[in-house]
Amino acid sequence: MLSLALSSVRHRPGRFAATLLAAFLGAAIIMLFNSLHDTAVGAGVDPASAESLHLTGGVVGGYGTLLVFFAIASTLTVNVRQRGEEMGLLRRAGATPGQIRLMVVAEAAIVGVVGSALAVWPAMLAGRALVDRFQETGQVAGGVAHAFGPLAYGVGCGVTLLSSVGAASLAVRRAARAAAGMRRRGRAELAGGALALLAGAGGISATFALKATDSALMAAPAYGAVLLAVGFGVFSPYLLRVVIGPSERLLSRVFGAGGHLAVLNTRQRTARLSEVLMPLVVFTGLATVTLYLQAVESDAIRAAGLTRSVEDKNLETLNFTVVGIIAGFACLMLINSLVAATCYRRREFGQQRLAGATPGQVLAMVGCEGLLMTVTGVLFGTLAGVAGIVAFSAVRTGSVRPGQGPGIWLGIVALAAAATLLTGLGTASRQVRVPAVDAVATA
Repeated sequence: MLSLALSSVRHRPGRFAATLLAAFLGAAIIMLFNSLHDTAVGAGVDPASAESLHLTGGVVGGYGTLLVFFAIASTLTVNVRQRGEEMGLLRRAGATPGQIRLMVVAEAAIVGVVGSALAVWPAMLAGRALVDRFQETGQVAGGVAHAFGPLAYGVGCGVTLLSSVGAASLAVRRAARAAAGMRRRGRAELAGGALALLAGAGGISATFALKATDSALMAAPAYGAVLLAVGFGVFSPYLLRVVIGPSERLLSRVFGAGGHLAVLNTRQRTARLSEVLMPLVVFTGLATVTLYLQAVESDAIRAAGLTRSVEDKNLETLNFTVVGIIAGFACLMLINSLVAATCYRRREFGQQRLAGATPGQVLAMVGCEGLLMTVTGVLFGTLAGVAGIVAFSAVRTGSVRPGQGPGIWLGIVALAAAATLLTGLGTASRQVRVPAVDAVATA
């Protein structure tokens, strides 16, 4: 099975392009921020600079580890599901489930190693640029030189490889459950979602136990909102059904047959659509809470007539860096999952056209599905973010209503909608250009 995995990767590299991209970007980010730890322990680094470097490396590195796992898991899950016929053929040829699992895990490990190797040079360049930026803002002393040492290499390669292997095992397990007709989510997954919701509510509640001047005030609502978003993401198939009900009549009236087909398809595919909804909910929740918390904090400092300290600059840099990384990975996961899932539906689109649907109706159906997913992801991601914003604003300013307008939120919604709708419609438009008979015959 190991030689079969190597041959599979070598002869069909396009199949693993999305996973390789996720592994490459993930390894680059983990190496980049762990190189800050290497820099902080270098000779001649003053304590203040070391603290700034360790703080940024620790927080962003932790987020990066989770994101790498989710990004690789989302791409591998779609990949494995679409190889059901190939794996069935291997079973009929005598392969055991354990051997097939070993093949998929070995493929993921190969991709993880290649992605890690490709990420070394970009991570080094980005690390130097980040340290230079810290020096320009006074967060790191001018004489500190960037170092790319064993922590960057070891942690970056190790986390990427372990994430690839773990995500592959999870993908095979999900595919086996789906093949056996088990559409309900696993108990462990639902229990994890419930724990995330409870921990998120606890984190936000803990905000009220802090003082407005506490340095950790922003951490409690931010982490609480992220955990709420993760919990909502786990339960997203059920939340999507809640949104479908009141939307069915409206979509059917506005989009006609395309809207009606979208509602029927979405009801049947809620479990699979969770791979798209999870990154969408997490991105919306984290971006909303982080950007608004930073805006409230900056306005509060400005209103008090205070000068921003190095710690304030560190926190702002950290917040914007985290949001940027989350946005990049969320869009990557979203685009990968949507492209792979929509390409896989070529035969379905062909069958619908042979049954009388026009290409315009097929595209309307895909657009309505994307609209339903966008509304669901933005709605529950916003709820998670608002919970953290209200708690932080109440303690920091004494008002539950922050003074910032909806501009930041509208920008977040626009980015989420563009990633979902443009990707789905763009991929579907290429699929419907294939003649219907050919799409059905060659799928």
